[in-house]
Amino acid sequence: MTPEQQRLAEHDAKSTNWKRWGPYLSERAWGTVREDYSASGDSWAYFSHDDARSRAYRWNEDGIGGFCDDKQYLCLAVALWNERDPILKERMFGLSNPQGNHGEDVKEYYFFLDGTPTHSYMKMVYKYPQVAYPYEDLVKVNGARGRDQPEYELFDALHDTFLANRYFDVSIEYAKASPEDLLCRITVVNRGPAAAPIHVLPHLWYRNTWSWKFNSTRPSIKAVGPGTASTSHEVLGNRWWYVRTSDNQQVELLFTENDSNIERLDHYPNTSPFVKDGIHEAVVHNAKSAVNNLQGSKLAGHARAVIPAGGTIVVDVRLSDTHSSEPFGDFDHFLTTRAAEADSFYAAVQPAGLDVDEQRIMRQALAGLLWSKQFYHYDVYRWLRGDETEPTPPDARWHGRNTNWKELHNADVILMPDTWEYPWYASWDLSFHCVALARIDSAFAKQQLLNMGHEWYQHASGQYPAYEWNFDDVNPPVVGWAAWRVYQIEKERAGVGDLTFLKEIFQNEMLNFSFWINRKDSSGRDIFGGGFLGMDNIGCFDRDKPLADGAQLEQSDGTSWMALYCTTMLSIATELAQHEPFYQNMALKYFEHFLSIAHAMTNMNGEGINLWDEEDQFFYDVVHLTDGQNIPLKIHSMVGLVPIFAVLTTPRYRSRGLDLFAERAEWFLRHRPDLLKNVAPVNILGDNNTRMLAILTKDRLAAVLRRMLDPNEFLSDYGIRALSRYHLDHPYVFSAGGQEVVVKYEPAESENRLFGGNSNWRGPIWFPVNYMLVQALQEFHKHYDDSFQVECPTGSGRTCNLDEVGAEITRRLTSIFKRNASTGWRAVYGGNAYFQNDPHWRDHIPFHEYFHGDNGAGLGASHQTGWTALIVSLLYEYGGRLPKTSKERA
Repeated sequence: MTPEQQRLAEHDAKSTNWKRWGPYLSERAWGTVREDYSASGDSWAYFSHDDARSRAYRWNEDGIGGFCDDKQYLCLAVALWNERDPILKERMFGLSNPQGNHGEDVKEYYFFLDGTPTHSYMKMVYKYPQVAYPYEDLVKVNGARGRDQPEYELFDALHDTFLANRYFDVSIEYAKASPEDLLCRITVVNRGPAAAPIHVLPHLWYRNTWSWKFNSTRPSIKAVGPGTASTSHEVLGNRWWYVRTSDNQQVELLFTENDSNIERLDHYPNTSPFVKDGIHEAVVHNAKSAVNNLQGSKLAGHARAVIPAGGTIVVDVRLSDTHSSEPFGDFDHFLTTRAAEADSFYAAVQPAGLDVDEQRIMRQALAGLLWSKQFYHYDVYRWLRGDETEPTPPDARWHGRNTNWKELHNADVILMPDTWEYPWYASWDLSFHCVALARIDSAFAKQQLLNMGHEWYQHASGQYPAYEWNFDDVNPPVVGWAAWRVYQIEKERAGVGDLTFLKEIFQNEMLNFSFWINRKDSSGRDIFGGGFLGMDNIGCFDRDKPLADGAQLEQSDGTSWMALYCTTMLSIATELAQHEPFYQNMALKYFEHFLSIAHAMTNMNGEGINLWDEEDQFFYDVVHLTDGQNIPLKIHSMVGLVPIFAVLTTPRYRSRGLDLFAERAEWFLRHRPDLLKNVAPVNILGDNNTRMLAILTKDRLAAVLRRMLDPNEFLSDYGIRALSRYHLDHPYVFSAGGQEVVVKYEPAESENRLFGGNSNWRGPIWFPVNYMLVQALQEFHKHYDDSFQVECPTGSGRTCNLDEVGAEITRRLTSIFKRNASTGWRAVYGGNAYFQNDPHWRDHIPFHEYFHGDNGAGLGASHQTGWTALIVSLLYEYGGRLPKTSKERA
């Protein structure tokens, strides 16, 4: 074992808690549902960025490059000031959803560069301009732009500043000398052509847990010497905090309290002169009376320097559970050692055959995933009821958002989509995060998935919480699928699978499956209308709302997700049945469910509603009107590709000791031959002596793949588009109730605000569905082997087996991040020559929410490494054997 693997083993064995401290602080806690106590439910307006420096948070803290314990009692982060900004830079700035012409958007440049699973070493870099930050300009210009225009970015606002390199690279590194001994190095480099001033303020503070109930204890941090403070906490015990600078200056200690500045916010007198924004006032406005020199619940060390062009200042911080007379004696040793151990860890776990750039992509993707762990705290009942020391929330709250989730009480470290735009979990995002993270920390991935089924997460109905804006929304049911993938990944690596984990997941999933059967098949015809299902604006209308005049949407993707759910449950049940035979009975139920659902997609019990369009050879959603008329929504979209996902290839069940299941399945097929009419032939062995369950027959699979692999439709140079390019010249028009709705190909940002408007499924490339397509192709290949060949791309004359098609899609997805062999540019950075060429930017790789359907540029949330970290899984599965481009072959 490498040292990091040994730490993981110690943690998993519960002998040492190496994960108690980590990067569990978000970049944004303002504007969240949790902090919203308004009657209207307008979270963005109730708690703004401008409020954040002065208002104490109720549920979660935020900060730049932060660390905290796993219950977020005590927090560390970095604040900065360049002597030109109007405010102290304590948190990342971005636009709220109403302010952005394409929805909420962070307007800062920062990159997560490295990290280990136990957080023994973490590194990020923040690029801080040397001029006044353009807060008002960013809001004003974006507000004036229409949805047909691009977002106005920080680079646009400070174009000349960046071209002149007038910014600081602020590198933030953490290392652990022991599980309770944290080292932080802040390295500030002046990239500009002239000397520039900088104030560096490492912070230490307590989350406010005392203002919400009477007689609560307020912890305090106290100065005990030059550059030294100490504190004691009822849970964390005694701690010592030390700070030094590379120029040996005396670092000033500034204390205040993490309490709201009521005078600034609500124009009432404060009960104490020391409030949350006291350090801001002391540094930016030289208001020395705003801080205490001796103690408080919030502390900053204040270091100032004028850094020459190309020069550097370093500020070191140590937070330890033991007192030391020489706290920095072994500091450099531990920092250097942990960085080297991170190198050895990734050298040991990364797949063979990756080139240097692919290794960089994988490591930074995993770093982003690890940095996106956040402490998430939300007690819905207490949030609805209000706190005993605070005014009672408006009665409207009891009839508004999340009132059906009073049992939800979360206080855990959770893998988030990102740390700014989505500082809250979503169950289907989380599932994909876990698949990627399982490659380096399967234990944490398993626990994340199990959390979703715990009584303080999962609803009594069996539903999993969607996300805090509306826990009632329905995400695709992929938690079980992700658990099965995580189980397989761990079993492949360790040689044995975690059956205890699989059993618990199976119990949770049975409840969730029942929710889908009882709540989302409204007509009882095995056709499912799950709602928007995460693909926000992919269709004509908001699929999460009822249609007019009692019409009903029969969803191809919702039904296909349920078919995939069946194959997942069948896989888990048969795996468990090899050890405990009674699971064979459950396996049969999901086998029968699958056949009924797959059959219904074409026949719907003879009612003449077909989700499969025989003429177009593609799947569509269908609007079922009350007068019996059925209107297929002939949109060439991911909705029609999701049926590919529902496939399971398995060795013969009798050969695996599942005789009872095989016997009963054969009996069922003899008595219900009608269910085999329009699905892949279950009873015909494949080339590898396998059996296969799939919605798509061989002919239908070939037809759908012809369309999917057509560059004029779904196949981009950078992956599979969510909407076919066919709709660029052939927009789909749906008429109903005297109104027309148009769906056209939009390869970049969305041009409409359907379902919030901050994401777009009408043309861009999304990693989660691309990954599932590749997985499905691998599954089909296990059955058909080389006997099934398709043109790839369609019309090229080049034929491939389905595993080779998966490799080709993976190559295209990888090329989003990888340097182009001809130009040296990365597609993710688009046409920005500065980002592409500058040596201090070009190898810092951002992992966006989604990507331009034609040129691969990053779009949406700029730090949603979350499910985009699936590039890690793809590189594991195809690394070293990706097909070459013509340039690379030459």
